[in-house]
Amino acid sequence: MVPVRPGLDHGEELLAAHGDLRREDRVDRHVRDVLMAEESTDQDGAAAAPQAGDAGMSRTTDVTPGPGGVMTDEVGVVTGPLTLQTGYAEGTVSVRVQYKDADEWYAVTGAKAPLADAAGLDAVHAIAVALVDRPEG
Repeated sequence: MVPVRPGLDHGEELLAAHGDLRREDRVDRHVRDVLMAEESTDQDGAAAAPQAGDAGMSRTTDVTPGPGGVMTDEVGVVTGPLTLQTGYAEGTVSVRVQYKDADEWYAVTGAKAPLADAAGLDAVHAIAVALVDRPEG
């Protein structure tokens, strides 16, 4: 799990697409199963962050892990097409997976951490997907 900081300092900047010849220069388009959505805003035009009471405090994406699969607490390694879900509840973010279209969810080993603000959920989910989704190996 990658720790997420509540703020930026020491010359840090927000992440953005770099365009390194892997079609990252077109961030306005869908990236496989990850749908791009317009950012919602509040009445002042500022970005509206998810609130702890909001329904749907989770993000879900279909992934294909590389060789070695994903280690889970309940059943060990799972491989093949999976659905990855990043959830936020009571100041904690966690990641779990299931075999695609299955009913059972498994906690990803080591993928639970405190997260002070629900606004960080999208960033944590994007990082988890980037770490797990390796369809070419």
